[in-house]
Amino acid sequence: MNYKSDVEAIQALTEKYKLLKNEVAKAIVGQDEIVKNLIICIFSKGHCLLVGVPGLAKTLMVNSLSKALGLAYSRIQFTPDLMPSDIIGTEIIDESRKFKFIKGPIFANVILADEINRTPPKTQSALLEAMQEKAVTTAGNTFKLEEPFFVLATQNPIEQEGTYPLPEAQLDRFMFNVWLDYPSLEEEKEIVRSTTSGKESDIKVVLSQEEILFFQSVLNKIPVTEQVLQYAVNLAVKTRPNTPNAHPWANEYLSWGAGPRASQYFIIGAKAHAAINGKFAPDIEDVQAVAVSVLRHRIIRNYKADAEGISTEKIIQELL
Repeated sequence: MNYKSDVEAIQALTEKYKLLKNEVAKAIVGQDEIVKNLIICIFSKGHCLLVGVPGLAKTLMVNSLSKALGLAYSRIQFTPDLMPSDIIGTEIIDESRKFKFIKGPIFANVILADEINRTPPKTQSALLEAMQEKAVTTAGNTFKLEEPFFVLATQNPIEQEGTYPLPEAQLDRFMFNVWLDYPSLEEEKEIVRSTTSGKESDIKVVLSQEEILFFQSVLNKIPVTEQVLQYAVNLAVKTRPNTPNAHPWANEYLSWGAGPRASQYFIIGAKAHAAINGKFAPDIEDVQAVAVSVLRHRIIRNYKADAEGISTEKIIQELL
């Protein structure tokens, strides 16, 4: 990457982002906002939780994105009988009677954890250790995972029977929680037209592994003004009920607020959002652009919010 300055590198990142979006659009109709959030997560070294009903092309979206990024992709279907070794890998005895570690599907760059809430906590925690530590420990040996490492977990919001909801501490490891909605009427017509005509979408590789790692490091160098930093921290602090700086709505409708990780992700996400839009430093609008996805799974409504039909999104809009 021979860019003369960080300014040039950010301009290159903006261009690459546009190319990425165009490649993914060959396979996915609409869903621009979702694709943008996934790309922000990847450049920010974060992970994403995608919530949506079946049939909205979640798997295709991740597959298309990993193709355009030129990264190794792995899909793990979570089921109630999945064991940690099914994800991490297992030790076998080879011909020379020595133990040999066979790597599991977690050893890829992009992991799609399909219906993560279908599997018991023991298996969920195997994945979440890998997300946090970027390494896997088995039989006393630690294996580093190759960077970039990005986990996209999906959840079905309807069918909650026989599921194991993720505990808050584990939800907190996801940078974004993104809700996928039904396509518009026009988009659905286009989806049906393109998927029933037998046309294959030819997705080209836009970024190399080295470039992704390079752009991840460029984001760290982007400066943030004191004013934006203050705004991000204030926003997180306002969500914590019964604390000195709590927002009145937090006291009234929340039983739990966001921790310091939210403040960190506001800033990292705002930097990435600014960079893909060609700006050299984030402003308050960039923090607001990522706020809903960062806060959605970090604040917990109380019974009063439930009774009055106050949604999480409405509370976040009030805080903003």
